[in-house]
Amino acid sequence: MECLCERCAKLGKTCCQEREIYITPGDVQRIAEKTGQNHFYEFCKASDPSYEDQDDDPMWAAYVFRQDGSRRVLKRNPAGDCIFLGATGCVLALETRPLVCRLYPYSYNADGLYEELEEGCPVHLLTPGQTLEQALAGCSRENAYQWHHKLYTEIILEKPNHAYRSDLRPAV
Repeated sequence: MECLCERCAKLGKTCCQEREIYITPGDVQRIAEKTGQNHFYEFCKASDPSYEDQDDDPMWAAYVFRQDGSRRVLKRNPAGDCIFLGATGCVLALETRPLVCRLYPYSYNADGLYEELEEGCPVHLLTPGQTLEQALAGCSRENAYQWHHKLYTEIILEKPNHAYRSDLRPAV
């Protein structure tokens, strides 16, 4: 039976196609070690200006964005797909994927995970009686808490931009 990500990939409108994926310095290291590549990311400004509104997460705003408003993201092919998107979903093993990819569809800020999930996953593809969390192999809330902690630990490895405040530390 196909996993949810595989069914979603066939729709051609996955999170890997419609989002710019920020990657931490740790993500860069993990992906480079596993793939032998080092030209899989670039620095660019958000194509959706609303992404820059990080009022609910000042830590994200202070560390992820550089002073010119750009941030490190995975490159995309000419069609707009993440370069690691294959026919059945991400070609990277779960432990190598960027932390924000592993966390999706969990919503979060520096303080922790929100109760509600993001609205991007195609829940209409779930089998009857199945929850989104059940359908996402390896993406339990318990794992999400660990990935969230790791994400914010790695975010502070970034050089803080001009809005940096020393009191911005993750509460995880």
